[in-house]
Amino acid sequence: MNSEVKRHKWLAWLWALVVCALLGHNAYLWVVQRIVPDTDILALLPVQERDPILQQSFTHMVDAAQQRVIVLVGAPDWTDATRAADAYNAVLAGHPGVLEAVKLSDETQGDWLAPFQKHSAALLTARQEAQLRSERAQFWTDAALAKLYSAFSGPKLGAFRDDPFGLFSGWVQDRAQETPVRPRDGKLFVSDAERQYVLMPLTMRAPAFSMTAQQTVVPLLEQAKQAALKAAPKANVITAGVVLHASAASGQAEGEMSTIGVGSLAGIVLLTWFTFRSLRPIALVLLSIGIGFLGSLSVCWLLFGRIHLLTLVFGASLIGVAQDYGIYFLCNRLSADPAENSVRLLKRLLPGLGLTLLAAVIGYTGLGFTPFPGLRHMAVFSAVGLVFAWLTVTCWFPLLVSGGTLRTGALARRYGATLARWPRVQLNLPTLIIAALFAVLAGFGWSRLGVNDDIRSLQTPPKHLIDDQIKLGKLLDAPTPVQYFLVRGASAEIVLQREEALKRRLDPLVAAKRIGGYQAMSNWVPSIRTQVERRALIDSKLLAPGGPLDSLAKAIDEDSAWSAATRAHLMAPRAPLTPEEFLKTPPSEPWRHLWLGDIEGVHASIVALRGMNMAALPDLRRAGEGMEGVQWVDKVAEISSVLGRYRQYMGWVVLAAYAVVFVLLYPRYRGNAWRVLAPTAVATIATLGVLGLAGQSLQLFHVLALMLLLGVGVDYGIFMQEHPGRRDTTPWLAVGLSAANTILSFGLLGLSRTPALQAFGLTMLIGTALAWLLVPCFANTKENEHA
Repeated sequence: MNSEVKRHKWLAWLWALVVCALLGHNAYLWVVQRIVPDTDILALLPVQERDPILQQSFTHMVDAAQQRVIVLVGAPDWTDATRAADAYNAVLAGHPGVLEAVKLSDETQGDWLAPFQKHSAALLTARQEAQLRSERAQFWTDAALAKLYSAFSGPKLGAFRDDPFGLFSGWVQDRAQETPVRPRDGKLFVSDAERQYVLMPLTMRAPAFSMTAQQTVVPLLEQAKQAALKAAPKANVITAGVVLHASAASGQAEGEMSTIGVGSLAGIVLLTWFTFRSLRPIALVLLSIGIGFLGSLSVCWLLFGRIHLLTLVFGASLIGVAQDYGIYFLCNRLSADPAENSVRLLKRLLPGLGLTLLAAVIGYTGLGFTPFPGLRHMAVFSAVGLVFAWLTVTCWFPLLVSGGTLRTGALARRYGATLARWPRVQLNLPTLIIAALFAVLAGFGWSRLGVNDDIRSLQTPPKHLIDDQIKLGKLLDAPTPVQYFLVRGASAEIVLQREEALKRRLDPLVAAKRIGGYQAMSNWVPSIRTQVERRALIDSKLLAPGGPLDSLAKAIDEDSAWSAATRAHLMAPRAPLTPEEFLKTPPSEPWRHLWLGDIEGVHASIVALRGMNMAALPDLRRAGEGMEGVQWVDKVAEISSVLGRYRQYMGWVVLAAYAVVFVLLYPRYRGNAWRVLAPTAVATIATLGVLGLAGQSLQLFHVLALMLLLGVGVDYGIFMQEHPGRRDTTPWLAVGLSAANTILSFGLLGLSRTPALQAFGLTMLIGTALAWLLVPCFANTKENEHA
């Protein structure tokens, strides 16, 4: 045994120890820790690291909705609706601990009012405030008498002395206008022109993005729906919740991961079999891919503490790239002298193999330059997988495959023979004509290439979920969690004052029906300054001696003692209502997401908007302009803007990567370095032209795919340049096998129903195919020019 082989065996044993550690760690993750892939699509979005308050406000809004499932059971007749709702609830009641329903009772409604009644003198609507300042005393006396004697004066809350002028009743009615939902027969009721609905807000006990929870909750909801339809055939059930979207996305991703993974593996197995007519190469290639996958999973988990399902879907396409190194070694072993030592063969191949790994890792590293955590996970997963696959090939393959153990299949021989007849680029008239035609077609395609950075174009939830969400949003007049105002201040009092100032700017938009209304903490808890001003306003306008209260007492035959006692009762000294006090009460539950509290010494809150449409966005943006501590947040526009900015940025990164790769290649290939890069560059230009001709709009994921195409395409150039001339068909065979498998894996990714993955897959599919077809055209035909 020569010393080279002996040293390589030590290397192989060392790598075996690393692989054993990988196996142990993966067994621990899957068997002991029982990890499950993350399905939260929001985890893939950029984090506002420079503005933690803004990031937390978004998380706050999303978390508030995340655990909720809203169910509307409706029918033309209220009796049918309640019968169907009861059947629905009966199914849920048989599975306690999965979903918790909101209970409604008379006691609950009484508890709702109690915290506010003692602060009634500080709770006024904007209209009441204006009336107090403008109306004469007689107006209030008449209003109080009408409230006392008229059967149509509106709801009466508490004793007459608690609210003689109906101000608190008016404030309660105003708060009730924030939602169209009303109690009816012990249930929550809402209706439209056609149906009457029972509203059933449900809270999930388990996290919405838990796959286990999704597998429990979604079938249970479907079972309950069928029970409701059986009880009342004319009923319909509308369901909305994050868990439904998460479940649909998980199912789609799992299916695609299986399709892409199984399809890629099947392609590799078949192509390797037809090429080598032996099971050993198949086993070796699968071994390198498997270790690459285990290594990626372990490193990603250690770095990020989670693994996203879409990362696994993307990682499944890694199979198409990770097999390049094994294929390249096996093809060269096939064509090499059987007497040549495999370790020595590897030593001869190492420069080319090292460059192919470096180029591919540079391509994947480009994904890591984006602010999207999901893309960074995919970049690390893929780059690490390639490194582990490469190390498996270099450490083990020379010892597992010796000379004379591989045979060539008929397919490989026929394919190799095509190289001799392949056209090549030369400085002649046909080449110039083809180049001119290519420039015209590519230019025409580029001229038709638009851009689309809208984040909404990357989402494709099932249509029935979108329909239900739209219907429910209209019925409940619910605010959107992605567009709102963020209000900040040095204290809670300043935040509430700024909210009140903002609301004064929003009121004209409400009056003009540009928006339906707004939800804000100051609707329930006015600032202390406002509470003091309102108490003083009521005292001076209604309760002062000789004012409306005394007039009212005379009108109802009460004496001055009644007036004094009523005044003392209404103006009794009380501590102001504060957000902290309000948040401890049951009525605050639906509004708690509006208050962010103290974050790193800054107090913050959210003003959410109801009944908003896209046309009102410019008005809303202008409404907050120039207000200290007020920020308009449009998460959709923000992420779309980030996508657009990084699309442009990554375009420059791709160009820079070409320059970096050229510098890496030049020391080895000198004047032929351009031949390595040219096929990929031409394929990139052509791919963009094809996308334009196909009517595609350019987005970030197309550009990211071009980055990866550079890493993949350069491999083919290196393979061909390592073996100049056309008599040796080994590199052409390696390129063919690699490209076929890459096309197969990324081609399957192009079938994904996730638009981002589809854009990525289509770009890789077209670009890889073109690079494969072009690489012999640019290969050096002079043998021995490079050694």
